[in-house]
Amino acid sequence: MIRSDIASGAAGADGKLPSEMKLAERYRVNRHTVRSAIASLEQEGVLRSEQGRGTFVRRRKRLSYPITRRTRFSAGLGNQAGSTSTRMLESHEEPASETVADALGISAGDPAIRLETISDADGVPVSRATSWFDATRFADIRKTFEEHASITRALASCGVRDYMRRSTVVEARHASAEDIELLGLSAGAIVLVTRAINVDAEGKPVHYSETRFAADRVELKIDNDDQTAPTSARSDKGPLEPGRHRP
Repeated sequence: MIRSDIASGAAGADGKLPSEMKLAERYRVNRHTVRSAIASLEQEGVLRSEQGRGTFVRRRKRLSYPITRRTRFSAGLGNQAGSTSTRMLESHEEPASETVADALGISAGDPAIRLETISDADGVPVSRATSWFDATRFADIRKTFEEHASITRALASCGVRDYMRRSTVVEARHASAEDIELLGLSAGAIVLVTRAINVDAEGKPVHYSETRFAADRVELKIDNDDQTAPTSARSDKGPLEPGRHRP
């Protein structure tokens, strides 16, 4: 509730929230509930408390992450962050689901390698991703990712020197319990979800991914000037933007 009020501009011009008592009255809950919610949002970095002054919204600019033909995490953030890193949480080989198989151009049930990764900017987690690869073509992808901590470099080590974004679908949804834990979010947080297919120079799919971005920390910027790879955007309740866009 507090998060929604912040988004709707409930804070004062100086970013100050109403007192805990007023918030408790507004939401018809006790002050302990309000205090716990504020503490969670402070931990997430959305709010800050000043002794004797009250609680304020952090006026922190979100990172702008471009969706283009050659979307790359570190390059995409450019000079917005002093440092970026991606690390692997886990990896598995599993039968490809129909969705994964269709994205990778293989048959359902064929072996696929799934990588779970998380990416930081200046030490703050901004996204977590699930990536799938054709296990027959990219049998060493887990090893090469562990060596390079980069999907781009891992694919290059497997013979894919360059790849392009064929399509991206963008959704907005509430963070799952796992998103909340790994991204350091609080209950009710929103994540922006991109489902993307990358292809090699011959147009063959090499990488299918689902990435969850912390919406309070990152905004997605679709490059409409690039006329090559189609991108669409929608929410759980329908299109966020009409039509299709080319990243």
